[in-house]
Amino acid sequence: MSTMLEVSGLSHRYGTGDNVHTAVNELSFTVEAGQLACIVGPSGCGKSTLLRAIAGLVPPTSGTVSLHGDLVNGVPDDLAVVFQDYSRSLFPWLTVAKNVEFPLRWGKLSKAERRAQAASALAAVGLSDVGGKFPWQLSGGMQQRVSIARALASRPALLIMDEPFASVDAQTRFELEDLLRRVQAEQGTTVLLVTHDIDESVYLGDRVLVLSKSPASIVADLPVGLPAERDQITTRESAEFVTLRGEVARLLHGTPAQTAAADAAEWELASAAEKKNVVEDAKR
Repeated sequence: MSTMLEVSGLSHRYGTGDNVHTAVNELSFTVEAGQLACIVGPSGCGKSTLLRAIAGLVPPTSGTVSLHGDLVNGVPDDLAVVFQDYSRSLFPWLTVAKNVEFPLRWGKLSKAERRAQAASALAAVGLSDVGGKFPWQLSGGMQQRVSIARALASRPALLIMDEPFASVDAQTRFELEDLLRRVQAEQGTTVLLVTHDIDESVYLGDRVLVLSKSPASIVADLPVGLPAERDQITTRESAEFVTLRGEVARLLHGTPAQTAAADAAEWELASAAEKKNVVEDAKR
């Protein structure tokens, strides 16, 4: 695998004089091409600031960001972002198809090519039949699918997602998580996703980067050894999932990870009914 994203010694501070606040502190990590990496951390720890710096939306105070070897200075052409609030990221006066096609207008594609790429992106997220509708005519989950399609339409080298499923209900969230894993596997897109949801980070990621409280620094970089084919029920019931989930939780809460093996053993001894109750609780 080749390195798609390299973050080196990244720090970001804002404010002046005695009111300087460090949001991100000396972060360094890489993301390989085709990987789905998740960042999880406490609320307010600097996750979104980190993403904005990686996307070139804010300049780092120190350190560098490189995308496939090129230093990021401003927003790269081959990077796309999906935000949490889909209702504010879509244009209500444009149809779904026009929303997806909109970012392509600044490239070198012909009108026919733009329409074809937009149609392909909508098909990838299962929305081929709603191109003529307006965003306000769709459910929240469908609107977020449109946001994902718009990001994919430009065929980015790196897709950044800032808590993209936080504003939808639990069942829709599960559906969108599975959609993301399927599309990412089919297209080989490199994805960096921020979430505050531990279960989501373990279920989605090929690896999980755990951040500290503000100012953000990396507490752990954990590989996810789950099978590539995942299921919302059986994957979440597995001992491997429960063990890693427990490890991430302990890291976030600053407690030792030494009881992870005990958690896994306890899970294996749990009855089918007990396991079912845990999974049902996670859906709520």
